[in-house]
Amino acid sequence: MIDTVLAYLHQVFVQNFDVWVIWGLVAQSMFMMRFVVQWIASERARRSIVPIAFWFFSMAGGILLLIYAIVRQDPVFIAGQSLGLIIYSRNLWLIFAERRAAARPEGDAPAA
Repeated sequence: MIDTVLAYLHQVFVQNFDVWVIWGLVAQSMFMMRFVVQWIASERARRSIVPIAFWFFSMAGGILLLIYAIVRQDPVFIAGQSLGLIIYSRNLWLIFAERRAAARPEGDAPAA
């Protein structure tokens, strides 16, 4: 049993190691950083918050992971990252729209 596990680990982590595995690891690290950023921001605020950096790390990690999934031809991963990118983009759009509205002087209507 232990030989089978060791053979599997060798196959996955040594024999399959290439530039795309490095890409995938960097992408996953980028994606994971969003949770680190969110955790630190929440600890500082002493309440749960989602800072804008969370969405930027989501986008960066999502794009890199989508490219990785396309190269690896993984339909489950492609579908998941594609949907995520739509959600992350929409959240950034809403954040920037809110900031633009807040920056306008009172009474100024948005341009049509």
